[in-house]
Amino acid sequence: MKLLQSGHFHAVLCAFAITLALTSFAPPSVAQTDDAVFELRTYTTREGRLPALHARFRDHTMSLFEKHGMRNIGYWTPKDKPNTLVYLIAHDSLEAAAASWKAFVTDPEWQKVAADSQRDGQILVEGGIVSEFLDATDYSPIH
Repeated sequence: MKLLQSGHFHAVLCAFAITLALTSFAPPSVAQTDDAVFELRTYTTREGRLPALHARFRDHTMSLFEKHGMRNIGYWTPKDKPNTLVYLIAHDSLEAAAASWKAFVTDPEWQKVAADSQRDGQILVEGGIVSEFLDATDYSPIH
């Protein structure tokens, strides 16, 4: 009973919960070949338009990415940037990324989705897309 009253038990319980949470949300297994790259993209939306962007990704964009050879890794919204979506996708190479994006933006299905999702106004601010290509380090859990 003394253990239950001490802060030690609480600390052990918290450590266990954190470990469980981290292992439950382990990154997907994505093997990186010598040519493979990850792409980190950040989208900034107009005020009040983030829900429309979420719906577009949830309902259409993610499956269209997969259709065009882009692997979905993860999607996040920063706590300190309310109009922002950050996501990570993987490509087999920089050349594959260029080909995938070209096929994606010219896909009639994507063009319809993009137009439909912006009937109530443009979603992104001017210059609202930032993209970076990344190589995983040899010690990264996702390499």
